[in-house]
Amino acid sequence: MNRNISAETIAMLKEALSKGDAELAKAWVQQTSAISGITAYDLEAPSKKLYPVLTPLRNKIPRVGGGRGIQANWRAVTGINTAGLSMGVSDGNRGGVITTTTADYLAIFRELGLEDYVTWAADFDAVGFEDKKVLATEGLLRAVMIGEEKLILGGLGTWALERTPTPSCTPTAASGTCTYLHDPYTIYCIALTMAGYANSTIDAIVQDVTRAMADGSGNDTYGGGSARISAAQTASCGGTNTGYGIACSVAAVPGAVAYAWFWAPNGGTVKCGAITTVNYYMIATDVPTGAQTYASLDNASDHSKNTYEFDGLISMIAKTASGSYIVSNDNAVLTAGTDGGITQFDTALQWFWDNYRLSPTDIWVNSQEKKNIRAKIMTGATAAAQRFVFNVEQGQVKGGTMAISYLNPFVMGGAAEEIPINLHPNIPPGTVLFTTDVLPYPLSNVTNVLQMKLRRDYYAIQWPMVKRRYEYGVYFDGVLQNYFLPAFGMINNIKNG
Repeated sequence: MNRNISAETIAMLKEALSKGDAELAKAWVQQTSAISGITAYDLEAPSKKLYPVLTPLRNKIPRVGGGRGIQANWRAVTGINTAGLSMGVSDGNRGGVITTTTADYLAIFRELGLEDYVTWAADFDAVGFEDKKVLATEGLLRAVMIGEEKLILGGLGTWALERTPTPSCTPTAASGTCTYLHDPYTIYCIALTMAGYANSTIDAIVQDVTRAMADGSGNDTYGGGSARISAAQTASCGGTNTGYGIACSVAAVPGAVAYAWFWAPNGGTVKCGAITTVNYYMIATDVPTGAQTYASLDNASDHSKNTYEFDGLISMIAKTASGSYIVSNDNAVLTAGTDGGITQFDTALQWFWDNYRLSPTDIWVNSQEKKNIRAKIMTGATAAAQRFVFNVEQGQVKGGTMAISYLNPFVMGGAAEEIPINLHPNIPPGTVLFTTDVLPYPLSNVTNVLQMKLRRDYYAIQWPMVKRRYEYGVYFDGVLQNYFLPAFGMINNIKNG
């Protein structure tokens, strides 16, 4: 019977189509949406992970286990015969007794990690496409590595930037739109750490951060990377007509990589108008465009330190009495030397040799400085520093330059030492970092100048289920150890150009 009904139905359909019956003659056409109608969905598996995982310092620094207690401790002999006694000895007598200096060091271990979860429903709806539980733990590990790289570079956990100095502001002829020529502008500045610079905008300067714990048991509160705001400065843009501005500078704050600038004219609402990676800004407009107001900030406290993190290289170098090389370029561009070098680099490298008889092994820069270094080297170089490649078979000429290393003339022996110039994804514009892998001191007992000392390296936890979801954490426990800070250095507040 079913076969007969099917045959009759098909016959009726053919008859209706031949007569142009509108009810039965609807056509099947391609859908305009990939997720509607009777349409196949061409979805490639697995998902594509389109985010960079760039951790050059983390990859380079050795990881050493065996940490115990609450901190890593070590002692160092920092000088012998520091009084500079003469070696001459009178007949029949003994020589003088030398003075040896020592120092004690410590680095407090920190627990570091991140968490994620996958609900049961989310796990079910991905069956046949991708395992979301694996995706969660894989993403966590990568996120922890990226976060560790940022801490190695710019973490600030043991000291604070404190109050930003009061800016110095003077009227300046500028291409601007300042109209209050003789009425006072009120001006403030906030120094920012690397975390503060990364997370702040002119609409929201990050002060304290309150973060909920993954299990809902409470919150952690920590500094978001901004110093205490400066005292107020007042200045006018002067002049006799519009087109004037106010040039503002602030004494460089060690450990800061950027500065947020607030102002308002003639008793107006003070707001943030700019964030710069140099300790200088030209106010050229009356009203700042940012939403962050001075009145909404805590102006009585410092918010630069995160006590749950360890100090990174920038903070170590900038810390008082570190012995490191640190120079503020104070909004000046790098200077091309006459021999194809850069004056600021040569000064730094000579300092390392004159004071400690060593050479840095790496230079780390932002893309802005990479570009500027190349331009400066070519400006001061002879024609021999340029090379063009000619492909005879294809008739092509390839030209261009790239600064991949810097020759340090201040080394033992007759040949200059080559120092790689490395592009780093997280170093802010205006900052150049010098690091050292090897100490040229015999029997120093320092295998790694820098190392991650660990109580426990990366580990993953799947937490007991208390909800209908799978909860994961990826952690490690350790600290960045630096055995000899004078082998490290930094030039900051470099103007673009």
